[in-house]
Amino acid sequence: MAFMEKPPAGKVLLDDTVPLTAAIEASQSLQSHTEYIIRVQRGISVENSWQIVRRYSDFDLLNNSLQIAGLSLPLPPKKLIGNMDREFIAERQKGLQNYLNVITTNHVLSNCELVKKFLDPNNYSANYTEIALQQVSMFFRSEPKWEVVEPLKDIGWRIRKKYFLMKIKNQPKERLVLSWADLGPDKYLSDKDFQCLIKLLPSCLHPYIYRVTFATANESSALLIRMFNEKGTLKDLIYKAKPKDPFLKKYCNPKKIQGLELQQIKTYGRQILEVLKFLHDKGFPYGHLHASNVMLDGDTCRLLDLENSLLGLPSFYRSYFSQFRKINTLESVDVHCFGHLLYEMTYGRPPDSVPVDSFPPAPSMAVVAVLESTLSCEACKNGMPTVSRLLQMPLFSDVLLTTSEKPQFKIPTKLKEALRIAKECIEKRLIEEQKQIHQHRRLTRAQSHHGSEEERKKRKILARKKSKRSAVENSEEYSAKYSNSNNSAGSGASSPLTSPSSPTPPSTAGMSALPPPPPPPPPAAPLLPASTEAPTQLPPQAVNGVSRGALLSSIQNFQKGTLRKAETCDHSAPKIG
Repeated sequence: MAFMEKPPAGKVLLDDTVPLTAAIEASQSLQSHTEYIIRVQRGISVENSWQIVRRYSDFDLLNNSLQIAGLSLPLPPKKLIGNMDREFIAERQKGLQNYLNVITTNHVLSNCELVKKFLDPNNYSANYTEIALQQVSMFFRSEPKWEVVEPLKDIGWRIRKKYFLMKIKNQPKERLVLSWADLGPDKYLSDKDFQCLIKLLPSCLHPYIYRVTFATANESSALLIRMFNEKGTLKDLIYKAKPKDPFLKKYCNPKKIQGLELQQIKTYGRQILEVLKFLHDKGFPYGHLHASNVMLDGDTCRLLDLENSLLGLPSFYRSYFSQFRKINTLESVDVHCFGHLLYEMTYGRPPDSVPVDSFPPAPSMAVVAVLESTLSCEACKNGMPTVSRLLQMPLFSDVLLTTSEKPQFKIPTKLKEALRIAKECIEKRLIEEQKQIHQHRRLTRAQSHHGSEEERKKRKILARKKSKRSAVENSEEYSAKYSNSNNSAGSGASSPLTSPSSPTPPSTAGMSALPPPPPPPPPAAPLLPASTEAPTQLPPQAVNGVSRGALLSSIQNFQKGTLRKAETCDHSAPKIG
């Protein structure tokens, strides 16, 4: 079968793009230092959390390693004297929490290996460069014509994907790039189909796809070789970066923020849309579009890393589009990612947040129209346009492409079916994740609303109104019962009216044990003689826990026949001796 329901052996189930959050729960002072107990959580599930213990020196070491990014991170300063004071520790804890918030919400920093190892040492303790070198060395045993020049350390953002600068032994001046990658959580192809499709990639010819020179795979990873391009990627052009520099250094804090010219935006955008349409028509899943995956060859953009979807790797922008339930197919993912790319080409930087409420001034309103259709609140809520629709928009419809190269990518029918099923499984996992995020967001919003100051005031006011209403209803019911009791007492022939000052007749044991029956509907009360003073009606008082109405009703319904005959022994007669 082309598809395996269970994850294949060697598959990495961990999705590295799921955000980590960190909260300092407590601190403990030891002899000469303070330790901070941190709760780290992956994604939205509280169950998927763990504790780590870190000292200030650990934070300082991490911060020094992140200096390559060129960012000014808010790590609290060191203090040599008085650093064990309780107030100082509390203040430092607040500063360290702010530091954690900054690095976990920065899209680039949060995905880097340094931060992952700091927050999740159990899952990121392996040395992936060493693992990659072992795999590459095994490959070279069967392919001796290749030779490693140097590792290209951290030039990409993925933790489990490594790059090496290569050369061919008989062509020592020619440089190539080897990329090695582990399997990801979305690898649903069988090992056989996976290896066949990887080996098929060098046969893919398209004017806007960067050619693969060599490709091979085993049951746990894949290895591909391409020509090294000195100009670098589209992202290198935008950020004016050197291709061999580490990812954090190149893209975290550019010295100059400047977008591309309008004609470049139109041409590059049209070329990228053309290759996306080609892959969609072929039924080949992509889902990995971003500026670092677009190679610049002169004035031509060429797409990179077609193997990522076969390997099951998560997308660079997954943490963005997983928030929107309408972006639930790989085609719509490509369109949304194109919006990110277009924004970066236009403004020289990524958007601060997505969806984008308002767009800065652009070289043309046609650019803004495309951005609104892919990144606005309305677009993210209602769904993405198709690639064909974007090609018809004014920004790209008048771009003339001059290329003589004929696209060619033949995929056997059996592998097409395997790709279709794998694509459906990738989308199914995305939809399930979006559903969980949506439910979590609704619950959080409801809890936040319920706990807000305004909502608490509303609940207090409603509680007071309800209490008053209940008191009024009880009072009315009480008065109605008392009126019924008095009417019943007035209608009985043998039951004289009693005033509150008159003594209450005692009840017998037998009568007090039996609850009085409900009083009959009261007839019209007889008129009292003019000379008779009507007693003042006051609320009936309880005697020994029994209300007067109950006693009057009991007296009214008394039946003499129910009494037992008593035998008496009379000794009162005089005795005559």
